[in-house]
Amino acid sequence: MKECLIIPAAAEGIVDEAVVQRVIIEAGGCPGTVYGKNGKTFLRQKIQGFNNAARAWPWFVLVDLDNDAECAPLLCAQWVPVLAPYLCFRVAVRKVEAWLMADGDSLAAFLGIGHNRIPAEPEQLDDPKVEMVNLARLSRRLAIRKDMVPHREAADRSARPMPRDRLNTFKQPGGPIRQVDKPRA
Repeated sequence: MKECLIIPAAAEGIVDEAVVQRVIIEAGGCPGTVYGKNGKTFLRQKIQGFNNAARAWPWFVLVDLDNDAECAPLLCAQWVPVLAPYLCFRVAVRKVEAWLMADGDSLAAFLGIGHNRIPAEPEQLDDPKVEMVNLARLSRRLAIRKDMVPHREAADRSARPMPRDRLNTFKQPGGPIRQVDKPRA
């Protein structure tokens, strides 16, 4: 059995956790414990501890840019002025949902919608999380709609966390996140 490096991580929420685990797998590592999942404020408070741990062992931290800085490098500089040698600190512009939409063909297949429905420039969206929910509303798959679209009586109809079993399909080979670094034509 092939051994791989176990990489602990930190992320804002469960969608980010699924993305972090998939990125680690795609990089040839084995996902370790994913800390956080309590929002950005928690990660901001703990980032120096993660950075200190990354002096001796690889760590991966993922946060959303939101509107906290003008660009990702500025947010990185604010949070971690001096990166430890083994810290991989990444900022999703604007939210991790935009990263998922960047691989439009895979996301369209996952959601069961036409690829032309996926925004061509998801990083330019004001609220990618709301757009992701709206895309799920279009799904031909009842399970996707039930899992991702808020109930009518919910106070905040724009966001509903995806159940963990649905998120796990994001981590599987062939799920979204395959080609998020390649621009679409």
